[in-house]
Amino acid sequence: MPIFLDSSDLNEIKKYNKMGIIRGVTTNPTIMVKDGLKTFDEIKERTIEIAKEMNNYPVSVEVLSNEPEIMFKQADEFSNWAHNINIKIPFHGPNGELDNLEIIRRLSDCGIKVNCTAMMNASQCITSALAGAKYVSLFGGRINDMGYNCKWEIRKTRRFLDRYPYENIKIIIGSVREALNISEWLHYGADIITTPPKILEKALVHARTKETVKMFLDDAEKLKKAIK
Repeated sequence: MPIFLDSSDLNEIKKYNKMGIIRGVTTNPTIMVKDGLKTFDEIKERTIEIAKEMNNYPVSVEVLSNEPEIMFKQADEFSNWAHNINIKIPFHGPNGELDNLEIIRRLSDCGIKVNCTAMMNASQCITSALAGAKYVSLFGGRINDMGYNCKWEIRKTRRFLDRYPYENIKIIIGSVREALNISEWLHYGADIITTPPKILEKALVHARTKETVKMFLDDAEKLKKAIK
């Protein structure tokens, strides 16, 4: 049940990595701005730190432009920061420009692993896989916000990848909104869930577990007194 942490907060990444429960990290410009990064040098330094912390597990970092040649150059540069860095390329531009698929193909031909991101349906996942993406990222919460259930897009993508020779391509589901999403979306065929720290904590900490452990400890104290 691979879980990636959707964060660029190094302290949070170290926290969950020490637990041994995360198998990668995903970032994007919005996350990095939220986590206080302001300059290119800060982004580079933080990305390298995260990649070192995660060792051989993948770290996805997104390009900072929508211009095809700049995207390609940035992807090439970012991928050389560490051996375990993958490059996030959005499926298309803000106005529906489809140049990004060509960029994915070119990067794939150069041996650079691409995480195609910001996808909202199975058709986008299928075509990004055909273009050469190694990870196809559906945004589950945003899909559900639009009024239809992302589990069917996960299932359609899963069936395609299983039917044709694309077994090395992984389905990532992001845009996690609630703890239930983690187990539910994996159940419907996702390979990986990428979740922000606050949602992961909600999935791990349960009120009834806390209550039960307190009961055990209270009774343990009674036993200690009886032994004395």
